[in-house]
Amino acid sequence: MGRAALIGASVIVPTRNRAAVLRRCLQSLTAQAAPADSFEVIVVDNGSSDDTVAVAKSFDGALQMRLLHESEPGLHVGRHAGWRAARSDVLMFADDDIEAEPGWVEAVVARFAAEPSVALVGGNDHPAFEHEPPLWLQRWWQQPVGRGRALGYLSILDFGTGCFALDPSYVWGCNFNVRRAVLEAARGFHPDGVPVERIRWRGDGEGHIARLVHERGWLTLFDGAASVRHAVTARRMTPDYFEERAYAQGVSDSYTRIRRAGR
Repeated sequence: MGRAALIGASVIVPTRNRAAVLRRCLQSLTAQAAPADSFEVIVVDNGSSDDTVAVAKSFDGALQMRLLHESEPGLHVGRHAGWRAARSDVLMFADDDIEAEPGWVEAVVARFAAEPSVALVGGNDHPAFEHEPPLWLQRWWQQPVGRGRALGYLSILDFGTGCFALDPSYVWGCNFNVRRAVLEAARGFHPDGVPVERIRWRGDGEGHIARLVHERGWLTLFDGAASVRHAVTARRMTPDYFEERAYAQGVSDSYTRIRRAGR
């Protein structure tokens, strides 16, 4: 019996020192339309010193919960630990500051089951603004992008309802659902989410996997039911944050170009 026959999906949530937002994320997973015994939740603690462990353990019973510990910093480290431990061939990677819509797990599993050729599944990443955004940010967010609107620096996206083929570059890490065989073909995620003192070694995260999917002609689907709400804190609504985020993106873009040039 294969892993996929044992469990419908593995939800992988790397986290570090964000116990309060993690609690909201896990609480949203207890409200899924999918039965709790049809998916597992793997929380990967990336060296927290707050109440992360206690928060994760408090959901034992309500969820099929497993808690892993990885002291080496880096978002990709947590993602890889979850991938290695996962029991399903449907891998659902989420940030710890999302709240999943009730149909999230059910929709993702259904799309992979119905279409064996599907490599990635994405959905809306609705913004959960901590307070009303400043006018400049409201205007930016309202600009048409793709089938609706999207703002990559905040990982927020609204492409509406329904199901349709999607450019894989619009499936972002806060709601990144991938078939195990695809992740294996990509050899995992490149470095991402590293501490500021390691920024020079930042890679291009899940973008590398999206490019592989595109280059090989594999299918990516959008499903409006496979959606989450992604936190946008007050800090993220400032020019300083966007400057820092743009700098980090520049490091990632340089990493991509150097690797693709074979250097």
